[in-house]
Amino acid sequence: MTTAEIEPAQDQRWGRVKARLRSELGEDVYSSWFARIMFESSKASVVQLSVPTPFIRQWVQNHYGDRIMQLWEKETSEVRRIEFVVRSAVRQPCSADRPSPATPKARAAAAPRTTTPAPSMTTPAPRVADDAGSALDGSPLDPRFTLDSFEEGPSNMLALAAAKRVAMAPSGEKAAFNPLFIHGAVGYGKTHLLQAVAAEARERAPRRVLYLTAEHFMYRFVVALRNQTALAFKELLRDIDLLLIDDLQFLHGGKVQEEFCHTLNSLVDGARQVVIAADRPAGELDGLEQRVRSRIGGGLSVEIGAPDLDLRTKILTRRIAAQTAAFPELEFPEEVLDFVARSVTTNGRDLDGAINRLVAHNQLTGAAITLQMAEGALKDLLRAREGRRPKIEDIQRVVAQHFNVSKADLVSARRTRAVVRPRQVAMYLAKSLTPRSLPEIGRRFGGRDHTTVLHAVRKIDSLIGSDGSLKEDVETLKRLLDA
Repeated sequence: MTTAEIEPAQDQRWGRVKARLRSELGEDVYSSWFARIMFESSKASVVQLSVPTPFIRQWVQNHYGDRIMQLWEKETSEVRRIEFVVRSAVRQPCSADRPSPATPKARAAAAPRTTTPAPSMTTPAPRVADDAGSALDGSPLDPRFTLDSFEEGPSNMLALAAAKRVAMAPSGEKAAFNPLFIHGAVGYGKTHLLQAVAAEARERAPRRVLYLTAEHFMYRFVVALRNQTALAFKELLRDIDLLLIDDLQFLHGGKVQEEFCHTLNSLVDGARQVVIAADRPAGELDGLEQRVRSRIGGGLSVEIGAPDLDLRTKILTRRIAAQTAAFPELEFPEEVLDFVARSVTTNGRDLDGAINRLVAHNQLTGAAITLQMAEGALKDLLRAREGRRPKIEDIQRVVAQHFNVSKADLVSARRTRAVVRPRQVAMYLAKSLTPRSLPEIGRRFGGRDHTTVLHAVRKIDSLIGSDGSLKEDVETLKRLLDA
């Protein structure tokens, strides 16, 4: 096989490897790390793939290099090594290595991809030059993550409003909420929101905007220390107009946290906007230094909660529309959409995974997407949901904390209003969220009769319809127990 024949074959193999990675890892991970990796060349037993930034090269090599090699070996046993190179560093092959370009087509095939940039598939990361002429790259932005594509619901309404205020602020305007801290469990949309703010802010005004994951921040700081360019790195960060830090829970190390705290103080004191996201409230980030938590606490803290049924349905409808655009022949029955929305209640990523899995089954096997197929394809997600059912002890603990009473009060004989209502709510939740019988629930609440539990369940069920405050309490408790 000639070189001209080998290159397209290897390029097609890389396409199939990427398709498997997309199916295994999900759309979010794939878009962040693999969408912009290109097949570059193949020589003997070595395949060369190009990436847009050194950070992506480092991350993919460390976290996914072995898996990519395994998938490529399934395509062909000839490849023994895969090399990752940064596209800006890919050089034109020398004349001794390059086949004679007898035709314009051959010359085009021999040219490196850097000569003609592909149409932008991502929001460009901001770059700020340091005194050595290098640049600080932001973490990759997913072009799908925009404010328009962020589905709004009761659980994220406040966070979205605050994010829009930050993103659409005119250049030079004093920061409204600083720092803005957004927290919520995995898959609730924090990354989507931060990347959408970064993209929108850069489009609207000539501001210096930088989006970084905490891990990327640590990586760049450690590299700066190693290269003795830490001072330049600090100056670059403190010259940013809008800094967005994602996944703060992964920020570790005394020196790294100290530098982050100095950067945070400098930007906030200088009226520069900072937006931070984490998977839990700042006060619960035990690995974070107290002074960082204190500074974050001085800004606006907003929680993103679990998506309700309506929001899950809207998210699924948008995901299905995107899949239908890619596969026009795809048919996704309404009853399957409703089944997924009601069954996969955890987070947006699981919803993405459910849709990706159903579409993969359809495309790879030709099987129609039906309710029966969905039940089989998603059975592990459904089992995981059942396995996460709270225990009565969990319900008692969470209810006691919420209503500021003790767990002992809930199982005691006390009948004051301050204790009776929380006890009834706990019994109601125990009946709603666990498979336990009324007599067993009664025994766990101080040996009460099953009729007492039934009365409590009916009482709370009735009050929820007329007492908005109680309804909100119950919904909040359910979200806490489902987290």
